[in-house]
Amino acid sequence: MNTISPYVRIAMDIYQLPYWQVMERVIWDYEFLYLKEGELIVTIEERIYHGRPGDVFIFKPKLRHSIKVTGYKPVRQPHIHFDLLEQEDSAEVRTSFIMEAEMSEHEKTLFRTDLLSEPPYNLPDYVRLNNPDSFEKLLFELISEFQLKAPFYEIHIKGLMINLLILLIREHHWNQSPQLQNKLQELQLIQRYLNEITDREVSLEELSKEFSISKYYLVRLFKTAFHMSPIQFHRLARFEKAKQLIQYTNLPFKQIADQTGFQNIHAFSRAFKKIAGAAPSAYRR
Repeated sequence: MNTISPYVRIAMDIYQLPYWQVMERVIWDYEFLYLKEGELIVTIEERIYHGRPGDVFIFKPKLRHSIKVTGYKPVRQPHIHFDLLEQEDSAEVRTSFIMEAEMSEHEKTLFRTDLLSEPPYNLPDYVRLNNPDSFEKLLFELISEFQLKAPFYEIHIKGLMINLLILLIREHHWNQSPQLQNKLQELQLIQRYLNEITDREVSLEELSKEFSISKYYLVRLFKTAFHMSPIQFHRLARFEKAKQLIQYTNLPFKQIADQTGFQNIHAFSRAFKKIAGAAPSAYRR
């Protein structure tokens, strides 16, 4: 995620009437299509999806796909066309409605590399959202910003697009772990608890007692959800708090070490070098 710099070329909220369809095509860029209202039949390569409200379809470069409204109701389908990495020709690329065989030699060079299908993203063609409200809020904010084109909107849109990607990738990741579905809210409460207690160390025994959960089960769930243990997460939270105190106060390092739960100044310095690769003094300007 640190290296991506999205370029949004189209962002719109549109309605389509019954029987509307997009014939099979391939596109040069990515498209996120969110099904807000109505029903769709979406085919991607040989995979057929019956879309309903709350579904997100991810059309990727060079993958064959078609879209068709099903039923007798109009469909509302806000969507975004974007490059994951802005390139020199990003502003020149348009939306394709044809197959690769119909393209000119120049058009065949416009396909973006599909990075979202690869690690660490591993994003599929289709995601059923468990929490569509958060996704919708970001999506419609992005569409509004794109259409208004206020000063510096390009920068704002990049940030919104990155947040949208993160939300979607997390949603997919959590969908892959059914045991997380009923525990996600509790895990987020534990995260909040750890973020608030930065003046001392926290043990697994304390968390187990506070949240009535086996410490072994907690570690397994937490690692699945956040790719680190609760104790590692808490160390990072204390490190971030210490870093803020170094940057924005004139407190002595020993006092900051005391306020963030480090046993002594030596443990404080070791933690900084291990996490940040630099001494605490590197953050004081």
